[in-house]
Amino acid sequence: MSCLLFPFISQPPPSQSQEKDIKKTKESGPDSEVKNPPNFVKERLKLFEILKKDHQLLLAIYEKKGNTSNVITVRVADGKTVEGEAWKTTPYQVAAEISQELAESTVIAKVNGELWDLDRPLEGDSTLELLMFEDKEAQAVYWHSSAHVLGEALELRYGGLLCCGPPTDCGFYYDMFLEDRAVSSTELPALESACKAIIKEQQPFERLEVSKEALLDLFKYNKFKCRILKEKINTPTTTVYRCGPLVDLCKGPHVRHTGKIKAIKIFKNSSTYWEGNPEMETLQRVYGISFPDDQMMTAWEKLQEEAKTQDHRRIGKEQELFFFHDLSPGSCFFLPRGAFVYNTLMDFIREEYHRRSFMEVLSPNVYSSKLWETSGHWQHYSDNMFTFDIDKDTFALKPMNCPGHCLMFAHRPRSWREMPIRFADFGALHRNEPLGTLSGLTCVRRFQQDDAHIFCTVEQIEEEIKGCLQFLQSVYSTFGFSFQLNLSTRPENFLGEVEIWDEAEKQLQYSLMEFGKPWKMNPGDGAFYGPKIDIKIKDAIGRYHQCATIQLDFQLPVRFNLTYVSKDGDDKKSPVIIHRAILGSVERMIAILSENYGGRWPFWLSPRQVMVIPVEPTCEKYALQVSTEFFEEGFMADVDLDHSCTLNKKIRNAQLDQYNFILVVGEKEKTNNAVNVRTRDNKIHGEISVTSAIDKLKNLKKSRTLNAEEEF
Repeated sequence: MSCLLFPFISQPPPSQSQEKDIKKTKESGPDSEVKNPPNFVKERLKLFEILKKDHQLLLAIYEKKGNTSNVITVRVADGKTVEGEAWKTTPYQVAAEISQELAESTVIAKVNGELWDLDRPLEGDSTLELLMFEDKEAQAVYWHSSAHVLGEALELRYGGLLCCGPPTDCGFYYDMFLEDRAVSSTELPALESACKAIIKEQQPFERLEVSKEALLDLFKYNKFKCRILKEKINTPTTTVYRCGPLVDLCKGPHVRHTGKIKAIKIFKNSSTYWEGNPEMETLQRVYGISFPDDQMMTAWEKLQEEAKTQDHRRIGKEQELFFFHDLSPGSCFFLPRGAFVYNTLMDFIREEYHRRSFMEVLSPNVYSSKLWETSGHWQHYSDNMFTFDIDKDTFALKPMNCPGHCLMFAHRPRSWREMPIRFADFGALHRNEPLGTLSGLTCVRRFQQDDAHIFCTVEQIEEEIKGCLQFLQSVYSTFGFSFQLNLSTRPENFLGEVEIWDEAEKQLQYSLMEFGKPWKMNPGDGAFYGPKIDIKIKDAIGRYHQCATIQLDFQLPVRFNLTYVSKDGDDKKSPVIIHRAILGSVERMIAILSENYGGRWPFWLSPRQVMVIPVEPTCEKYALQVSTEFFEEGFMADVDLDHSCTLNKKIRNAQLDQYNFILVVGEKEKTNNAVNVRTRDNKIHGEISVTSAIDKLKNLKKSRTLNAEEEF
C-alpha cells in the first residue's frame, strides 16, 4: 500500500517524548520574551495529534489485514544485503546492524535514489545509501533541519508567521512576517541561545503526510503557508514535519532529531519581500550556519574572518577602483584603475571571441514594450525593468540582449550555410533590483555581460556546447578557478516537443562526456524553454559562485518566428538558440576576482603593475622617464617622488599597495639605462636593462600567468 493512501508518520525513538517539549522550551528559554508560545501553537499541536491518531488507527487496520510478515531485501551501497520488514524496518536500523558508529554518523538515507528520513520505514525492496555530512545532499538536509530549529526559536520569541526556511549553498535562513516590528541584529545572540536550547532537547523530527484540506485547516492562522498550499502544491496530499512545538509545512527529509546539530551560529539578519516582490509583504530574514562538530564551526568562522578582510567593497575603496553614490543607486562608478581591470577583462574575452569565431555586435539600449511582449519577458519580468513612456508608447531599458539578437538574426533571410551564427554583445543592461538587495558589485542595477547567443541547427548543438565548455575552461583556468558542472534536464512544465528535448539532452550529455570533467545530473531542473548546464566556480576561500551559463532555448526562435533555409530547401526550419556567458556580469566577476585574490591581482590584470622609485633626487628625472616608457608600452606604471619618505619606506608602501613590480633606480641604473627589479613579496631579481624589463613584462602580461613575480 502506498503511503499516499493514508497519513504516514516517521516514528521517533521510543525513549524520547515530545509531550514535554513546550514546557521545556518555556523553562529553558534564554530570553525573557520566550515565556508563552503564541496561541496558534497549542491549537496546531492539538490538530497534529488528531491527525497522528488517525494515522495510527489506519496503520493498525492495515497491519491487522496483513497477517503474514512482509519480508523485504535491502541492498546497501557497499554491496551488503540485509533482510527487513516492509513498513517497519528503517534505514537507521539497517545502518545500526552494520555498525552503531555508522548509524550515528549518517545524516540522511537515500532509498532507491530518493532522500529518505532515517526513521521512516522502508516500503519494499530497496537500494540504500547512507550519506554523511561531507555529501552535498546531506549538507542540504542538515541545514534544512537547522532552519526548522531556527524557525521554532523565531516563532516562540516573536510570535510571527513563518514563511520559508530553506538551506542555502552554505547554511540556511528563515523568513518570518512581523506585523509591527523588525528583527534587530542585537537579538541574534538570544536567538542563537534559543536554538542551542532546542538542540539540547533532542526533539525528534516527525513526518506526517495528510490531505491538502487538512493542512489548510492546520495552517489557517498563517496566510503564507496557505498561499503555498493553494499556489504551489498540486497534489492531493503533502507533508508536514514536527519538532518540539513547531509543526511546519515541509517536503523534508530531516535528520533524526535536533540533537544531531552539534554546532550552530545565527549570524545575520535582513529584510526581504514575499517571493522577492516589492509590492508584497516585507519579511524578516535571519541567517544561520551549523555543523556536526565544533572544529568545522571554528574553521568556518576563520574563513568568515578572511572573507571580511577580502571584501571587494573594502578592496575597491582602498585601491581606488570604484565607488557607489546615492544619486545613482546600484550603478557603479569605476575610477581609472577599476576601469583598467574592467577593460582588461573585456579585452581578454574579445581575444577569445576572435579565436572562436564569435562576431561582436552592438544593439540598442532601449526597446518598445512590444519587443518584450513578443519575447515573453513583459509578462514575467516587467516589474524588474526600467520603463518610461514616449510618443504614446511604453519603452524599457534592456535587461538582457537575447531579444535584440533575435531581431538581428531575423533582419534578412538565413541559410544553413551560415550556421552557426555567434553574436556577442557587451551592451549595458539595466535591471530594477529592489533597493534593499543591492550589495556592492554583486547585485547592481546597471551592468555588462560577456553575453553571446549562438543560433545553430539541432545537429550542431553537441559541437557548439563542446566549444562553450572549452571556452569556459580556458577562461577559468587563467583565473585559477576550479568549477563544477551540472546538467539540468526537462522540467514538468516544459514547452516544446519531447523528441527535441530528448535529442538536445542527449547531445549535451555527449558534449559533457567528451569534455572529460566530472559532472552531475539535475533531473527536472532545466528551464521551461530548454535544458541547461549550470557552472559553479570555486574561489580561493572555498566559496562557490555561479557566473557562467550554457542554456538551450527552443522557445525564443518560435516566439520571434526565426527561420532559415535548410540543406534540403525547407525555408521554415527553426534554429536553436544557445544562451552563453562565461564571466556573467563583469561587475560581479570583478567582485569575485578581487576577493579571490584578496586584492593581490595577477600582473596581467593588476591596476598597479609597476612602481618606479628613485634612490635620490638626482635620479628623479630618470625615474619619470622610465615610468613614462613603461606607461607608453601599456603598463599601469607610477613613480614615487615623495621626498618625505625614505627609500625603504617607499618600497614598503609600494608593496602594501600591491604593485607587482618595484623598479628602483639610482645613479648606476641611470648610467646603464637599467632598473633594479624587486616584487611585492620582496623577491629581488636585480639589475636589468629597461628594454629587457619591458620585453619580459610584455611576455608575462601576454601569457596571463598567475605567478609573474616568480617567473620574471
